[in-house]
Amino acid sequence: MSRARAGVRRILGAPFRPLLALPVMRRVAFHGRRVTEGLDVHFFRTLAIALVAIVAVAALVVTLVEQEKRSFSGLLDSAYWAVTTVIGSGDSSYVSSPGGFLVGWLLAFFGVAIVAALTAAVVGFVIDFLLKEGQGMGAAGYQDHIVVCGWNSTARELIEELRGDEFGARVVVLHESERSPAGEGVYFVRGDTTSTDDLQRAGIPDAAAAIICPSDGTNEADMRSILTVLAIENIAPGVRTVVEVNNPRHVDHVRRAHADEILVTSRLASRLLARTALYPGLASLVSDIVSGGAGAELYRVQLPDDYCNVTLDELSVRLRGEHNATLLAVARGDHTLTNPPADFRLAPGDTAVVVADSLGDLHPLKSADALGAQA
Repeated sequence: MSRARAGVRRILGAPFRPLLALPVMRRVAFHGRRVTEGLDVHFFRTLAIALVAIVAVAALVVTLVEQEKRSFSGLLDSAYWAVTTVIGSGDSSYVSSPGGFLVGWLLAFFGVAIVAALTAAVVGFVIDFLLKEGQGMGAAGYQDHIVVCGWNSTARELIEELRGDEFGARVVVLHESERSPAGEGVYFVRGDTTSTDDLQRAGIPDAAAAIICPSDGTNEADMRSILTVLAIENIAPGVRTVVEVNNPRHVDHVRRAHADEILVTSRLASRLLARTALYPGLASLVSDIVSGGAGAELYRVQLPDDYCNVTLDELSVRLRGEHNATLLAVARGDHTLTNPPADFRLAPGDTAVVVADSLGDLHPLKSADALGAQA
């Protein structure tokens, strides 16, 4: 029987599934569950019982005081009149005696009280919804978004980069602060990055990727990042995790927590500075490529099926001629090949790292696809 009911629910809910999948509807549903969990069920049960009792008594009294309605069918008509009077659409000419008028006035007054109570409940829910959303106590409701766990200068810069990316990913910031540090266009969740409940509100189970940023440059911040990765892996092991690490000695610990990508910003900066000292102009070149300057943007893209089995030289020529893109590397599974051998040929599932003005007909590699390729 339960399976049949579930099937009926799926069939009836199918037309509304796109609507229910909207982020705003998911947020309203979250706050609805939160409010109903703390709802005083006894109050509403008492109100419903009182409503039924008053309608029944009023119908009986009107049936007795109105002589032409003293019958069983008259009792049913009086009950219907009492219900419609409570909701504000009753026929005032239904009664003609002083007792009937008094009952009608009492029912109308009771109906106004009920409408006021329901209106107050709805207004209270809307105000609570707006206040909680403004304080970061809501739920993101997004799908295939990016969750930034923690906040520092790197997080601020990466959000600016994500805002200008052609892929147009939605971003959620999970951070323990009174107000959003990210500004407009980014959904803010106030909470602990290691908390299961707060990660759920940030939409980690439905996210495409999570970026973990240490709050400061201490070793303790790295340890907290490791705990955040463990919490995410426990909730949603399929979500791609990218971790910024302060101390290079902590990389092995972060890797053991099953982080997908690890970036030591100090090591990256020092190596880039060293290469720039040897070969002037490299720093500005790399900055241009990764930040979308001078009309160039860095992408990792899926390749069309007809690109399979072509050589690296053929791939470079086709990307340049068909998509105005410059090939930098080919990725196969979890390995990136920047300088493959001469006999290298593309295989199904290979992706390309390119520099281009825009994606055009190409498609960016999503985190779920990357994880599937690695498997």
